[in-house]
Amino acid sequence: MATYYPEPSRTFSEYLLIPNLTEKHCIPGNVNLSTPLVKYERGETPAISLNIPFSSAVMQAVSDHEMATALARCGGISFIYCSQPIEEQAEMVRKVKGYKAGFVASRSNLTPDHSLQDILDLKQKTGHSTVAVTDDGTPKGKLLGIVTSRDYRTSRDLLDKPIRDFMTPFSSLIYGTSGITLSEANDLIWSHKLNCLPIVDERQNLEYLVFRKDYDAHKENPLELLDENKSYIVGAGINTKDYEERVPALVEAGVDVLVIDSSDGYSEWQRETLQFVKSNFDVKIGAGNVVDREGFMYLVESGADFVKVGVGGGSICITREQKGIGRGQASALIEIVETRDRYFAETGVYIPICSDGGIVHDYHITLALAMGADFVMMGRYFARFDESPTPKLKVGSRFVKEYWAEGSNRARNWQRYDMGGKQNLMFEEGVDSYVPYAGSLQENLDKTISKIKSTMCNCGASSIEELHHKARITVVSATSLVEGGAHDVILKENSLSGE
Repeated sequence: MATYYPEPSRTFSEYLLIPNLTEKHCIPGNVNLSTPLVKYERGETPAISLNIPFSSAVMQAVSDHEMATALARCGGISFIYCSQPIEEQAEMVRKVKGYKAGFVASRSNLTPDHSLQDILDLKQKTGHSTVAVTDDGTPKGKLLGIVTSRDYRTSRDLLDKPIRDFMTPFSSLIYGTSGITLSEANDLIWSHKLNCLPIVDERQNLEYLVFRKDYDAHKENPLELLDENKSYIVGAGINTKDYEERVPALVEAGVDVLVIDSSDGYSEWQRETLQFVKSNFDVKIGAGNVVDREGFMYLVESGADFVKVGVGGGSICITREQKGIGRGQASALIEIVETRDRYFAETGVYIPICSDGGIVHDYHITLALAMGADFVMMGRYFARFDESPTPKLKVGSRFVKEYWAEGSNRARNWQRYDMGGKQNLMFEEGVDSYVPYAGSLQENLDKTISKIKSTMCNCGASSIEELHHKARITVVSATSLVEGGAHDVILKENSLSGE
């Protein structure tokens, strides 16, 4: 006979946190939200950690290079969607890695023989207002000059005017030499009131550019998620169909971590994909999604560096409705965390867990962390912001953004659901929808993080690891859910209300 689970399949809304003693030192300003992204052994430091426990979903309507840059600037990570041509995804990764808080390899280069029109065309293509002029037009060629928007006036200069006639020549440039530290480079920038400092070797070949704006941005965003080269850390999704071609391109582009994007991760296709990546590349990779101990252990034993938990809990996912497959997000998380902790105790290897889906309110994030998740992955939450790829539309009297599932026909992402059959979607597992427009990521993220930190203080925890051990959680009844919100009053509008 079939195996039956006697306990109900529960969601986050069916639980509340019980307050613990809040000690005087446990205030929001002292709460540390850093968390491991990939597995590590007891006593070691994870190869990659997040500064905030947020990742954006592997979705066309959520995670492109703009979202990845914005979220990394805040301390989280995006996994750029894989339902696009390989080179386009790789180019998005390159764009994110090109945003550096330190030494930048020049990506806009021309020769002295190019014209003002070439400058304008390059600026329109890349968005860069600073162009390095080298002898051969390459990023590492002999530096002959620099062009910025202050060097020309389109209203007066002819478009065929050669660059050599208006560039700032090398003889007039302030520059740094090989071996200079970032601190020394920034000192030169400030002492000479520069916006950009080129770094050259002993033969005058260009090595890097250092920008004032990167220094300012880092000071304004102290939680930036950076690699050892001061580039933003970025993830990318892959599927179990074209990984042999996609992974090499992403690794060459500089991706820091991969994740297999699938509605059901408990499959031999995922094991094969994990083993291929682990055998051929030095890059971290997560897998999923799963909802029970068996699925979790299968992926761990296959080599996953982290595991995503959740099937059917997303706001636009209809897998449960279409196929009757899935599990309440809270129930799935509780069982898998218990398995993870036992595995850690027995082996000394810690496997981070990503809770993916089922989050409706901000406090659900804190609940997921309290239940043992190391970070959460969200789609709807991030789809609402300016930084998501979709345009802001006005529908009726309100502004919205489009938001569609990777399992919808619109996404054309049959690889995500590939089970060895036809190369198309026979039925949808997701819908096409709108979400209310919410403004900038930074503003909304600050508010959400403020709620999380405040709640953690109520629980007597000043770190996520401490929350894992100290949290006390209770099941709630249907009537207590009603009691928990505003009731029996006539509400006034409040600018601070909402998520």
